[in-house]
Amino acid sequence: MIIIGENIHIISASVREALEKKDENFVKNLIKIQQNVDCIDLNVGPAKNKLDKIFEWLIPLVENQNISLDSTNSDAIEQGLKLIKNPQSCFINSTSKDSEKLEKLTDLTSEYGCNLVALALSKETGIPKTADGRLEIIFEIYEKCMEKGIESDKIFFDPLVLPICADQSQAIEALNTIQMVKESFEPKVNTIIGLSNISNGCPKDLRPLINRVFGVLACGAGLDAVILDAKDIELVRIFKMLKNNQPTSSVDKLYLDLANMIANFQELEEIEYDLNDTEQCNIIKTATILLNKKIYSDSFTQV
Repeated sequence: MIIIGENIHIISASVREALEKKDENFVKNLIKIQQNVDCIDLNVGPAKNKLDKIFEWLIPLVENQNISLDSTNSDAIEQGLKLIKNPQSCFINSTSKDSEKLEKLTDLTSEYGCNLVALALSKETGIPKTADGRLEIIFEIYEKCMEKGIESDKIFFDPLVLPICADQSQAIEALNTIQMVKESFEPKVNTIIGLSNISNGCPKDLRPLINRVFGVLACGAGLDAVILDAKDIELVRIFKMLKNNQPTSSVDKLYLDLANMIANFQELEEIEYDLNDTEQCNIIKTATILLNKKIYSDSFTQV
């Protein structure tokens, strides 16, 4: 499992301001709190106006860590790649099926030998509602990657996770897409998700729980990489625990059981847990919601 930190992201007003002002101390602190991950995502949006050529200032600050270049501006991504000493270890985040972007970013992936995040998305369809629809887009992107000689293990397909509070049915479609991608390609390709999207719009106190449980389910589905909030130390620990298969508590054991349930196409009702343990009960309630077995509400843990 490759863990990528999401904490340098211009959606955050404070991060945008720090980037625009080139506040080195602020940005270095964000880098420091992401020392527990494998890669740092640098989300600079369109990289225009005050953020024009921002990678020239930002990339040198990220020392001794792999980088994910996250921008809607393909020219900015190209500029960033030229500044990275080991582009083979970095990520381009991301392309869609749209021809102009796909052509440019697959060319860059081929030239620099980096990893490519590819979204199950196109302007014509948006995000398909079904796993089959997403897989269709993924196949088309894959064909273009093969034309450019990109190795399968350099491709990371993102099924696109939608907020559970906006469209509950889409959580399981994302999981199904991950499973289908892992079963459909030989040589194997990779899967990746932006995990925080699943809890976007939910009450702040529920977000860590929802993120952790969905992350566990996605691991069971075959997830290879995750973009997450590195400040959630427990979330990072859970992913590493799953990777090493080393539970240290009954709660860890429950997380492992949930991941194995998805991997083995079992049912949630088969999972054993301590009914007297509030934490375990809340984990199961969350899994019930994410698997679309009960209707989501902001008070679902209290039911």
